[in-house]
Amino acid sequence: MAVTYTKLEEFTGTRTISMPDPDNEGETIETTSDCRDIQVRFTDGTIVHERSVNVSFDADGNYDETATNEVLDQHCRGVENKIAVGVIS
Repeated sequence: MAVTYTKLEEFTGTRTISMPDPDNEGETIETTSDCRDIQVRFTDGTIVHERSVNVSFDADGNYDETATNEVLDQHCRGVENKIAVGVIS
């Protein structure tokens, strides 16, 4: 079965992370930082593999979704090979 991908987030250039507040039990704090990647889930129907993948930019430095999708297609083939040889299970 061919490996497919699902983008787990839309690229915005930033990512907000929520974590426990060390000073206030039961509370959380959020931090926002710049990023140049997105979280992606790869699956072949039985095996699920999640990882971050760098996005692509055009010559002007703008996010290029078409080029990013092409990179994700290439990652699918790499994940498929890794599943075939047992590196990802």
